Amino acid sequence: MTKEKIKILVVPANEGGCSYYRAIMPFQKLEEHCGDEVEIRTNKNPLNWDTSSNTAGEIHEDVEWSDIVMTQNISNFGPDFMIELFKKAKELGSFIHYDTDDLLTEIYPGHRLFEVYRDRHLSELTQNLYYNADLVTVTQSKFANRIEEYVRGTLAVIKNAIDFDLPCWNLPKTYRTSKKQICKIGWVGGIHHEQDVKQVPGLGISVNAKVGPENIGWGFFGRPPIGPEGPEDWQQKVWDEYTRILVGPQKHKNWQIFQALPCDKYGSMYLYIDVAIAPLEWNNFNDSKSEIKLMEAGRYGIPLIATDCGAYDEVIENGVTGYLISKENKRSDWTKAISKCVKDPKHARQMGENLKKIVNERYNINNVIHHRLDLYKQLLNHDKN
Repeated sequence: MTKEKIKILVVPANEGGCSYYRAIMPFQKLEEHCGDEVEIRTNKNPLNWDTSSNTAGEIHEDVEWSDIVMTQNISNFGPDFMIELFKKAKELGSFIHYDTDDLLTEIYPGHRLFEVYRDRHLSELTQNLYYNADLVTVTQSKFANRIEEYVRGTLAVIKNAIDFDLPCWNLPKTYRTSKKQICKIGWVGGIHHEQDVKQVPGLGISVNAKVGPENIGWGFFGRPPIGPEGPEDWQQKVWDEYTRILVGPQKHKNWQIFQALPCDKYGSMYLYIDVAIAPLEWNNFNDSKSEIKLMEAGRYGIPLIATDCGAYDEVIENGVTGYLISKENKRSDWTKAISKCVKDPKHARQMGENLKKIVNERYNINNVIHHRLDLYKQLLNHDKN
């Protein structure tokens, strides 16, 4: 007797990196690997939401069709869309899976979205979504511990992973082998990390003084793509501020800003990095973050220097796979760690290889995708014919 497939409707919040890693790509891979057991449809607007009136139109058949409605974060259509989606899914008897990769209940003052979440009561909305979902998934255990009081259904950790089948994660990379070669330090991020960058003001000045500006380069990766008229003024100002904070007002010749790439080409940015850095302001929000930067850098054999925050301590071992900097983010500690990598390229290379081995073992989506299906089958008791 043929088993009925589990029908999953995926409703991404948007088309950005978070939705790619948590909704779009994993479910593409789930259907690729387990297509005999699941059928998946992706529809970011199954309510036919009218943004001008902020109301639903004719509900798409995908909602009634689904056994599971999977959604994440807060949709670009806004909080009312999320409330209505949950309501319709429950009315139609669908199992609701809500996923989030940020601790949206504790966005901190100084974060670019803090006032938006405060004024629109989005943290309270997120608590409500936790409570009403049948399954809530997050990216790491500390995150889970911080929200378990709000969750009435099942709470589970599903780690991020990389699609190793994409060409952008398999490109040939040239590695630094001599102290005579410039060591390229790379920071990868977006417009919401200003407070994190501010943790290490003048880092570039300090490192340049330690090892010589002629021996080091700085790359800032992730600026919004430049359109016909260039990026919006405020976005450009954010990136100018990043470089001013880190490198200083007197920028030397070996620094460069790189625009963000589409998710299926994102990995190629790491071809231009010898050592990756991830400074973070310590707070509950950041301490609940996943290790995306670690797995991306590690895939290309690049050591990571990061604040001891979030899930980085699960993988980074000082002097073995990179360096962890205490949450005080002392500039002297950052300078010392970067200088070691600049002065000893052989050791930096070995740390990168050690990290790559761990990433290849733990973060290949093809090796872990079945965990999602196992979880669904357990919760739906779908093994019964």
